[in-house]
Amino acid sequence: MDKKLHDEASDVTAEHGQVMVDGPDGVAVALTPDAAAETSDRLLNGAVEAQGQILAKARAAEDRVRKSD
Repeated sequence: MDKKLHDEASDVTAEHGQVMVDGPDGVAVALTPDAAAETSDRLLNGAVEAQGQILAKARAAEDRVRKSD
């Protein structure tokens, strides 16, 4: 699995009843509408979880700064 972190969103189009995803580094995937919808849900849930992790880390850093004052 490519562990490189990408900060650009993938392009998504619908063609002939398929959902086409073109991502970074030449990633290209064709999905059924049902698979695309489930993937969308999973991506959104993962994004929310990751944002929460970032916020928790920032808050912990702020708490450490306050305690050291």
